[in-house]
Amino acid sequence: MSLYKRLHEVQNSGTPAAPPPPAAGGAGAAPGAPSGRGGLAAAAAAAQARTGIAGRRDPVLDELRQRIHHSLIEELGPILYDSRLSEEELRRKVHEALQTALAQERAPLSAADKAQLIQDVSDDILGYGPIDPLLRDDDVSEIMVNGPDQVYVERGGKIQKDPVTFVDEAHLRRIIDKIVGQVGRRIDESTPMCDARLPDGSRVNAVIPPLTIGGPYLTIRKFKADPLGIDDLIRFGTLDANAARFLQACVVGRLNIIVSGGTGTGKTTTLNVLSSFIPEGERIVTIEDAKELQLHQDHVLCLESRPPNIEGRGQVTIRDLVKNALRMRPDRIVVGECRAGEALDMLQAMNTGHDGSLTTVHANTPRDTLSRLETLTLMAGFDLPVRAIREQMASAVDLIIQIARLRDGSRRVTHITEVQGMEGDVITLQDIFLFDFSAGVDDQGRYRGTLKPTGIRPKFAEKLLTEGIRLGPEVFQAQPPAPVAGR
Repeated sequence: MSLYKRLHEVQNSGTPAAPPPPAAGGAGAAPGAPSGRGGLAAAAAAAQARTGIAGRRDPVLDELRQRIHHSLIEELGPILYDSRLSEEELRRKVHEALQTALAQERAPLSAADKAQLIQDVSDDILGYGPIDPLLRDDDVSEIMVNGPDQVYVERGGKIQKDPVTFVDEAHLRRIIDKIVGQVGRRIDESTPMCDARLPDGSRVNAVIPPLTIGGPYLTIRKFKADPLGIDDLIRFGTLDANAARFLQACVVGRLNIIVSGGTGTGKTTTLNVLSSFIPEGERIVTIEDAKELQLHQDHVLCLESRPPNIEGRGQVTIRDLVKNALRMRPDRIVVGECRAGEALDMLQAMNTGHDGSLTTVHANTPRDTLSRLETLTLMAGFDLPVRAIREQMASAVDLIIQIARLRDGSRRVTHITEVQGMEGDVITLQDIFLFDFSAGVDDQGRYRGTLKPTGIRPKFAEKLLTEGIRLGPEVFQAQPPAPVAGR
């Protein structure tokens, strides 16, 4: 059966009638007439609503979309990658070619179906396919694609399934290849895992068969165009004003700080906020696997690791970059995350005059952070005595900030802990601020507690005083626990 006849049957198979076309100039205007993006999006939304089943695609429209997509790729070819064309010019050329391709197909499409088709093909060619609207949605913080038919998003700290889907595995793979290719990375059967980033800094991880079952997997952690500041963290309840003032003093006073927490707890966001406290005029070197930090100081040098090429050569690791950074005359070294032997080089840097360095580590508690650092240091390949490693850590690290994502979806700083030194073979820690879990939860399941000082003044307060930074007793004054309603 021809595609034309199949489309005709779909149009007359009992599907509810399409809503009346909008006024001239909208998505229902004659072919070739100008239509605004808002009108196109509205008509596309009407097409989705007309299906009556969220997320279910019309296979006939999918086939037509694929035909037009391949036709445009063949017709436009190198124009799509011509850097001399502005985004508006490229979009105009794609839309003109789309209108021509639709006219040649002579498919009996309603205005809403036509608008949806144009929107889908435009997203595929100019953007990132079905997930383009999710990338534009400010409420979505993470996008998780578990194959072509399952897309989950995180909104407000909660994971929920989204109705958008890809046509097939090949469609999803094309989008992954496009994302990865933009930053000079590759993903294929020989290297089926890849870390990359979007132009706005959002972190991307992709895994493809044969490592995955059920299609390629794609995970995108979105970054806001306007990065969060300390006022935003206070407003969200991540920490309070006293703790924020204390952390600002620690960064300005050039203390070495480690931010620790589990996956998705907000370590990089917190590191970004802490980095914003670094005074202007200091030379900052940032080292990351994929660039995520968004520093607004003028004198910032950003380094990014590189995976091996197809021949297995040319790899540049985080550890290589840390070693090189020491020769770049940095005032501060900011490492996005310590995952392996670079922990040893980071500790050496902290102990050799590079005060005020910052990094993150995956760990569940401040004590676990030290244990993990010890393990990572041993991964450097040197047979160092454990006591020597612990002495390095006790001397290098001044402060540990522990972050957790709680059951209600909120991200909170749970510990701000001072590393005081060694007692025998054990590193001594002292909590300066602790999250008050004893306050319980409210009727919606949200935690009532806040970050509160323990009443203990840190030993490094004297060091801050020599830097001209004075913290009053009110910052460390312990507060009585808040009464819990209903008890």
